[in-house]
Amino acid sequence: MATPISLSLSSLPSKSQQLVRNERRMLAASDDGAMTKLIQSTHAPDGRFVDVKPILQVIDNVLHHIIPNIDHAMNGGTGHIDALDDRTNSYVIDGALDALAYIVHKICCEVSCKCSGGGDAHATTMGILNMLSNYSWDAKVVLTLAAFAVNFGEFWLIVQLCTSNSLAKSVALLKQLPDILEHSQTLKPHFDALNKLIDVTKCIVEFTELPSEFISIDVPPLSTAMAHIPTATYWIIWSVVACAAQIMGLVGMGHEFITSTSEAWELSSLAHKVSSIHEHLQSLLHICYQRIDEEKLMEAFEDFRRTIETPQMDNLKILLKIFRKEETYYLLNPDKTKVLNDVLRRKQVLLLISDLDISQEEIRVLEALYKGERVSCELNYEILWLPIVDRSTWNDGYEQKFLSLQSIMPWYTVNHPFAIEPAVIKYIMEVWGFVKKPIAVTLDPKGKVLCPNALNMMWIWGNSAFPFSSEKEESFWKAEAWTLELLVDRLEPNLPTWVSQQKVVCFYGGVQMEWIESFTTATKGVAKALDIGLEMVYVGKNNAKERVKKITGLIKEKQLSHAWEDDNVWFFWNRLESMLYSKTQHGKTIENDAIKQEVMTMLAYDGSENGWAVFFSGSDEMVRANGDKVISSMESFDEWEKLAKQMGFIPALRKQLEGITDNHHCTRLILPENSGGIPERVQCAECGRPMEMYFMYRCCVE
Repeated sequence: MATPISLSLSSLPSKSQQLVRNERRMLAASDDGAMTKLIQSTHAPDGRFVDVKPILQVIDNVLHHIIPNIDHAMNGGTGHIDALDDRTNSYVIDGALDALAYIVHKICCEVSCKCSGGGDAHATTMGILNMLSNYSWDAKVVLTLAAFAVNFGEFWLIVQLCTSNSLAKSVALLKQLPDILEHSQTLKPHFDALNKLIDVTKCIVEFTELPSEFISIDVPPLSTAMAHIPTATYWIIWSVVACAAQIMGLVGMGHEFITSTSEAWELSSLAHKVSSIHEHLQSLLHICYQRIDEEKLMEAFEDFRRTIETPQMDNLKILLKIFRKEETYYLLNPDKTKVLNDVLRRKQVLLLISDLDISQEEIRVLEALYKGERVSCELNYEILWLPIVDRSTWNDGYEQKFLSLQSIMPWYTVNHPFAIEPAVIKYIMEVWGFVKKPIAVTLDPKGKVLCPNALNMMWIWGNSAFPFSSEKEESFWKAEAWTLELLVDRLEPNLPTWVSQQKVVCFYGGVQMEWIESFTTATKGVAKALDIGLEMVYVGKNNAKERVKKITGLIKEKQLSHAWEDDNVWFFWNRLESMLYSKTQHGKTIENDAIKQEVMTMLAYDGSENGWAVFFSGSDEMVRANGDKVISSMESFDEWEKLAKQMGFIPALRKQLEGITDNHHCTRLILPENSGGIPERVQCAECGRPMEMYFMYRCCVE
């Protein structure tokens, strides 16, 4: 057996040395303007169309039936021929390649001739670009790869068959081909480079298939990408020429085969170059797809906007557009049976919109309205839950949380959060203002939006606000005043009895047990001294469930006062927030609306860590104060006892509170972001001065 000869750069003839140096210079050169202009000068498309995808599929078949065999041989196996996809090949032969066989043959000849004669890769590449001047950039690349696949495929067939076919063995002998499988490890860089070429080519083809109705070739990011494709085309063809030259060089080498240092360097440099091009094009393609998705989303958004703002015969068209078209999505009815969307046709529908953090209290209170009063009052409306979730972070934990919530909801629900059309989610957030706090959008039987958030009026007035329209809400407010009934509603079942008995009723809150004990003890002492009936109710604090539960237990244990359970505490504070948002939606301000002023004062009391109290006598005689002022007044009762016996408890307490100067106070009003909007101007509950606005991010896990 002859000794293998290693071809280093120093051992090459002087002409070959010059060619290698030229190629190294071209590879090392940046893709500057002059190079781009040179490449562009070869491009003169005449509008002819080439269906490149089926051709690329066949090229892929050819190369991917060779490369696995190389890998198999590297692992000790022998080469074999796999069955090709005959359907793809017959389609190409009968169609796309009929008119292209000649140009593919010309490229084959060009590559074979130049590579056999030792021509430099740059000149050969430019020759092929000139030959393909009338074709699009993607066609240039695919046709060049097709020519390479023909040459390489024929070469590989001989290599594979020469051990079992006498004709192939004779041809291999005449060509003096080395044992390729024996040198498979040395050839691996060739095949790695080919894989990269296929990937970049697919990327270029993908750019040409982007939908023009959603992305323009004349503006970034697609215009940026298209500006890089000529240079990418040049380097792909260069790489094909380089691979072809090295494979052609195997002919006649027999057993004296080994890759030279210069060849190894060129392949490595080309692989790096092509990989960089591929990464860059892929990043641009990703940006293009993002832009397309944005345009599709905006188109669907505008379509939904037009639909919901256009009078309809019924609500079905809107209900259908809420859900994605890709699959047949269904609803679950209150009995958890699968039903189609048309079950809600021509019905009044409340779209309950929330994330997966909707509270159990919220569900229970809404359930009481839906299953109790709605049925007894024969109100014809249904509720449909639309959960809004982040698809990018979805996991099994969220799936289980969704299923758990779905199982306890006694109204209609979607079968899965992903069923909701993304454009509708965008509309829900941007037009209806959903952020995190649940909302309920009212659709009448014809699909008209009666109110962007009916939950506010449902919490305030219950089912008496049906049909939950903005007009109904406004009419209710015109008839309302700040009374004990508005503040407490039906949360305290003993309230009618206490009022009829002309008792003073005190509602108080806070989470400082020491203050609670001092306040209740002192207040009971004042009532006893005045010989008046007094009832005290602890209403807790907003968003402090576990602390309130602990304090409620202590209050009951020590018999300090009445104390509400969790659901009532939640509902009390949620109603106050709903009053604020409802008033804000209807354009009311603290300057022109007494109810809104009182609500904001109550919420400001709750925003501090101190206690507070509000006293009522009858329905509308009222006084309120923060914890420090009210306990100071109770503990100094001897100062105003005489006045209280003359004027009455509440007028005397009000006068006493007015006389207390508060040189230092820090009032906070904490409001969750909500579709109702945040008031731009808020006055301090203590001094009436405008409050400063800050942003606060809070995570309260108890």
